[in-house]
Amino acid sequence: MVRRNLNDLLSFVTVAREGSFTRAAALLGVTQSALSQAISGLETRLDIRLLTRTTRSVSPTAAGERLLQAIGHRFDEIEAELDELSELRDKPAGTVRITCGDHVLKTTLLPKIAPLLREYPDINVEFDVNYGFRDIVADRFDAGVRMGDTIDRDMIAMPISPKLRMAAVATPDYFAKHSKPKRPEDLTKHRCINIRFPTHGGLYVWEFERKGKQLNVRVDGQATLNSTPHIVQAALEGLGIAFLPEEEFAPHIDEGRLVRVLEDWCAPFDGYYLYYPSRRQPSPAFSLVLDALRTQEPPAKKRR
Repeated sequence: MVRRNLNDLLSFVTVAREGSFTRAAALLGVTQSALSQAISGLETRLDIRLLTRTTRSVSPTAAGERLLQAIGHRFDEIEAELDELSELRDKPAGTVRITCGDHVLKTTLLPKIAPLLREYPDINVEFDVNYGFRDIVADRFDAGVRMGDTIDRDMIAMPISPKLRMAAVATPDYFAKHSKPKRPEDLTKHRCINIRFPTHGGLYVWEFERKGKQLNVRVDGQATLNSTPHIVQAALEGLGIAFLPEEEFAPHIDEGRLVRVLEDWCAPFDGYYLYYPSRRQPSPAFSLVLDALRTQEPPAKKRR
């Protein structure tokens, strides 16, 4: 299919409506000579005269009037749509898609974004709970959330949470039957609730640190799960020792349903980061989401 030069058609519509090459040239920001050549070229290609020119006025011929009626309103529709897109750029509206995990959704994203959604009813946010490494560009996400050390270097990473601490817990009944572990190595003698996250390709190795000494432990047990709410429930059911960010267990520890162990081996570590591709003109909706999630940490920077 041969594509025609729409600029010539726009020139024709403008001259026909204005009835003047002078006014049309001013509107289009071109010289009268260039405008006249464009119209002449269009008439030559169509092999029909579109405008009647006199020394005092310009008016469409019958063929020109027919063409004006057929395409003039379409240029108006295109202009109106472009105006709406410009308004969308300036007005906070539209959908922002974020892929994340259960824990950060509950503890960080929803608490920070809920007030924004109440203030801006035209903004929608879609959360995709997924523990795999998503290609946010290919999967058409605006952003994702991960720990800082797992983010691709070509992404912009912005801290959205304070430092985190892990917690190892089990029920009082469990510890009534099994001695509490004093060191991470003691976990190999216990029933533990394993975590299988796609990001790790297998079972998660429990990570501990005390006074700069790091220690990783592979645990064993009867239950293996891949979502934090179910791991908490398994711990409450007495299936063994669970290991998650301490916020997941906090209310149950406070009310005595769970008992914490190895606390001195659970050092703080960098929390969650929102990551997204570098973009020159983020939408107003996405910019507001960034502002809502921004912490008091150093500003976002492009990873090298």
